[in-house]
Amino acid sequence: MELLGTLGPLLLMFVLFYFLLIRPQQKRQKAVQQMQSDLKKGDKIVTIGGLHGFVDALDEGKVVIKCGDGSRLTYDRSAIREVVAASETQN
Repeated sequence: MELLGTLGPLLLMFVLFYFLLIRPQQKRQKAVQQMQSDLKKGDKIVTIGGLHGFVDALDEGKVVIKCGDGSRLTYDRSAIREVVAASETQN
């Protein structure tokens, strides 16, 4: 009985940490990976550095982004923070 009294608060703390910190972080990470894998040509995106542009070409691990001045920059897929507007065309 004494063992349950000492391990109880420790187990309760672990369960709280899991549901309040670990699980939500895993869900966010999964959503970001899904968004990065669903990128398609024409999507308006923002990179982790704050660069706004359109997806011009896709490769396995890289994305070519067309900026407002017409320049094309190559980034890793993991550098894409969010898709602001999905492209209208279906590929």
